[in-house]
Parts: sequence; C-alpha cells; structure tokens
Amino acid sequence: MSDENFREYIQLIHQQIAVLHNYMTQLSPPLQKKVTEALEEIAVALENLQLYIEEMQTSLEASAVVEEELFGQNQQAMQERQYYYDLFQFSPDAYLVTDSNGVILKANRAIATLLHVPQNYLVGKPLAVYIAQSDRMSFRALLNQLPFVSDVQNWEINLYPRGDNSFAALLKVALVRDDAGAIEALRIGVHDISEYKQVVTQPAFALNREDIPTEVTTPLTVLPQALDGLQVLVVDDEADAREFFTAVLESHGIRVTAVATAAAALEAMEQFHPDVLVSDIRMPYEDGYSLISKVRELEAKKGWHIPAAALTAYLEEDRSKALAAGFESHLHKLAQPTELIEMVTRLAGRASTSTSAIRSTD
Repeated sequence: MSDENFREYIQLIHQQIAVLHNYMTQLSPPLQKKVTEALEEIAVALENLQLYIEEMQTSLEASAVVEEELFGQNQQAMQERQYYYDLFQFSPDAYLVTDSNGVILKANRAIATLLHVPQNYLVGKPLAVYIAQSDRMSFRALLNQLPFVSDVQNWEINLYPRGDNSFAALLKVALVRDDAGAIEALRIGVHDISEYKQVVTQPAFALNREDIPTEVTTPLTVLPQALDGLQVLVVDDEADAREFFTAVLESHGIRVTAVATAAAALEAMEQFHPDVLVSDIRMPYEDGYSLISKVRELEAKKGWHIPAAALTAYLEEDRSKALAAGFESHLHKLAQPTELIEMVTRLAGRASTSTSAIRSTD
C-alpha cells in the first residue's frame, strides 16, 4: 500500500466513525456512552497510527539519503583502491612485499619482468631463490639483522633472473611493524644498477675519480640520499591510502609513521617531531582542518614548526581553504607518486631551514 492509499484509508475510517455517531441517537444513554468511548479510542489509535506511519516515512527518506551517500563514498573508496592497485602493478619501478623471512607476498609487473618470471608465480616464493648463490648467506644475515634496525635499509645484492645472467641490484628495504613492534612485512624497491657498476669499474672512470662529485664515487651501500632519515607523519583513515603513501615515501628512504585518525596523529607528535606532516582532509570524527589547528597550537607550546600538506580525494576541495587553515601545500590524492615526493622534498627543505634557525639560537 502506498502512502497516498494509506492516507485515503485512514480518512475513510474517520468518515465511518462519523456515520456511527449519527446512529448513536437510537441507542440507550448507557449504550451511547460505551460506544462513544470506544469510537474515541479508535480515533486516537488511528491518529497515533498515522503519526507513526509519517515518522516511519521520514526515517525511510532519511535512510535513502544516507544509503545514497554511503554508496557514493563506497564508489569513491573503490576507485581509490583500484587507483593505488594500478599504481603498484603498473609502476615502472620494481616493487615487492615480503614477510619477515623474505617470502614474497606481493609483486608488481616490473619485478616480474626484471626476474623473467610470470607475476603470479612469484607470490609464495622465497626471494632468496632469485638471489645469486654467492649472496644468499649475506642476504640471510641482513634479514636476521632487521629486528634491530629502524631506518630504510639499502642492500646491494646480485639478483639471478630465470634463464639469464645475474646482475647487480640495489634493494631499498622498508619495515612494516605491528603494534607490538614485530616485523609484519618488508616493502622492497628493486633497482637494476648493473650499468652503473660497469661504469664505475672502467679504468677511465677510476683515473678521473678526483674530478667527479663525491656523491657519484661513494660506494652504493652508503650513497647519501637527500631524503634518507627524513621523518614524515601520514594521516589518512583509508588503510589502502596509508599503505600506498608509505610505500612511495619509504622507497625514497623516508621514515614513515602512518596513522588513521587526527587523535592518533597528535599522540604521535607527543612522542616525536616529524619533519613533514601529510594529512587527509575529509576524515570521520575529526577532519584535517581540526588537526592542523591543533598542530599549530602544539607548535606554539613546543617551540617548533612542522611543514604540513593537505591531501584530498575531492576535486572540489578548496585549495585556498586548506592553505588558509594552516597547511602549506595541497595535493590531490590521485596525483602521481613523483608529485608526492616533490611536495615532501619541498616541505622538508623548509623544515631543514626552520630547524637550522631554531638550533642556531640554542
């Protein structure tokens, strides 16, 4: 029954009650009193029923609006998840995710191409299988040392692709830890450095080493990285987004602390001073605008400054609003990874300048 039909039915019942009142004159007074009371009770019950139906209809309309909003948010989340998945899969850089023992959990197309192995075949295989026999003991030793390190590790290892000769590779290894501090996974960026190794071993190169900048002649395992050791705090309620931003930043030697809420971010900043803050704008419970306001208050108490960038998944998000709120940069969440790195690098430059100024006054 539609809402309109129900209203017509209630109106018809009221009309029938009015007709019954007309016939009551033929009844004895005691009986008239009883019938009148019964009809009044029926009328009150009908009014309550109509009120209940109207409230239920209002709730249904509100539920429909909420359902539509949730559907839109779910679609947005699915699009973002697919975007991050595609970025990982189709990145020109080779990426792996392994467990703490080096067993491959995820592998993108670039690493499959590099190792000459079908992508789906890599998952579940020990990475050591694709390491040259001469380096496997060293690889195991490096894995065993990971519980005692915190920074992103640079490992120079000879990889052995299927059906081909081994080649020199630089592995940038970032650790993923659980709440107890145990290693859950390793995010590994793999870079083919065989051409570089060939260049640095040529006689002409060795004769002119004094004319070459120090950063080029330094051994690969200790190459100075502009972003190595930089601490970035990432705040995003989407787990996929946190994982993706962490992987991108850690692949450049950045130490990342990723949290899901503004409250967790403020708690983290009580423990350490991040060089850069990267925060989503639209988050439940407390959004990025509220967070940056509290961060600036915290800075005033602690006497330091944290360069901050706002991230948003909504194109209509007002950039000027984010900057006016206290963020110093603004980036769409679907921007290219290189844009994220460039933004963090730029903000980190401000951070180092500010830090120098503070330290010079100590």
